[in-house]
Amino acid sequence: MKRAWVDRLLAGREARQPALLLRWLESGDQRLVDTPAEFADLEASIGTLHEAASEALVSDRARVHDTPEGRVFVQPFNPPLRLAVIGAVHIAQHLVPMARATGYEVHVIDPRSAFATAERFPGTVLSHEWPDRALEALGLDTRTAVVALSHDPKLDDPALDAALASGAFYIGALGSRGNQAKRVARLRERGYGDDALARICGPIGLDIGARSPAEIAVSILAELTATLRRGPGSR
Repeated sequence: MKRAWVDRLLAGREARQPALLLRWLESGDQRLVDTPAEFADLEASIGTLHEAASEALVSDRARVHDTPEGRVFVQPFNPPLRLAVIGAVHIAQHLVPMARATGYEVHVIDPRSAFATAERFPGTVLSHEWPDRALEALGLDTRTAVVALSHDPKLDDPALDAALASGAFYIGALGSRGNQAKRVARLRERGYGDDALARICGPIGLDIGARSPAEIAVSILAELTATLRRGPGSR
């Protein structure tokens, strides 16, 4: 790979910009796709290759794709996964180390400083800002998930509002079906339609019969993984 391209990939990783390296196996030609304009050009000009490129980015796996110009090796370079946890509650204490073990950079957000402490969340980035401000500072993108666990509308609703206005790949909220219905009604009053509200996974987590905080954390991480790897419809 060209040194200039390595520098671009490193800069893109720092800026959380996904990239693709395309290699035509027969000709040896290469192309680095690492800007919105180049992604748009890829979609417009090279047939079905953009579909393979999208699948490679979603799966985090390289693949070979056949095109009229020959076989192309599609190699994705994604920014790291991030998880924003709203509410430094017991479930979060189990979810945070699990998520870190599966590759997430985890941020715990809770203005209640007595809950969000280094003793309860060792080695974790903590924020005592109000959730909407903290998420704005974090910068939500398609490699970021948001889970609202505080069970307090004063904390969860601003976080969900910020998440719905972003490209976050997963949005989940703790609570019963009744609480979810009330939450949806409040957000609908803010102007969100059915398609936007359907992005919220609530009650959060896959239905595995979880009861304890640790089991609920397992169900949340399972749903995160299914959404990341199989898409939103996996729920």
